Amino acid sequence: MFIINCKNYEEISGDKIIKFVKTAEKVAKKYKIKIAIAPPQHLIGVVSNSTIPILAQHVDDSKVGSTTGFMIPELLKKSKVKGSLINHSEHRISSKEIQKIVSKLKELKMISIVCVKDVAEAKKYVKLNPDYIAIEPPELIGSGKSVSTERPELISKAVISVNNAKNKTKLLCGAGIISGNDVSKASELGSKGILVASGIIKAKNWEKIISEFAKALV
Repeated sequence: MFIINCKNYEEISGDKIIKFVKTAEKVAKKYKIKIAIAPPQHLIGVVSNSTIPILAQHVDDSKVGSTTGFMIPELLKKSKVKGSLINHSEHRISSKEIQKIVSKLKELKMISIVCVKDVAEAKKYVKLNPDYIAIEPPELIGSGKSVSTERPELISKAVISVNNAKNKTKLLCGAGIISGNDVSKASELGSKGILVASGIIKAKNWEKIISEFAKALV
């Protein structure tokens, strides 16, 4: 799995998101790889008919109805959203909320990606059996310093923790990934995919960098 988190970068604002998603669709088809995109929340509807999975950057543990301002999983599913990031380092939530949201997404047959900052959290949340655990040391996010090269032991230990759970959860690697070499290294260490953001969104040539990452994964 190759997940691109667009965050709220200006480079992806307005109609630019359409061009970006179409570029990712092209690369996914060419390399026969699963690419998913988490656009800014307010732009989800603009790209919901994409041929590749669209994810939410965050969902709330709240109900359908009188819940102004909350992101409701049931309604996202009706808008063809396939799943969501959970507990990203820029939007941390409580353990109780994480548990409820993973359970809700499972019930809805939506993809759950729980973001963790270290191995201890990976061990804790893999027990919830989410689809993916994405390990991202906060200090490396957006730094241009990849976790796969700066802290490879973190990935190796997280892989062991996830595999020891003996469920269907897979590990993704994130934080500071900016090149195909970073992606290849993460794969060698046992990661089953990547979660990336600025390394792609802020690149001058989207097709070139997405293709570089895709080739490294396959």
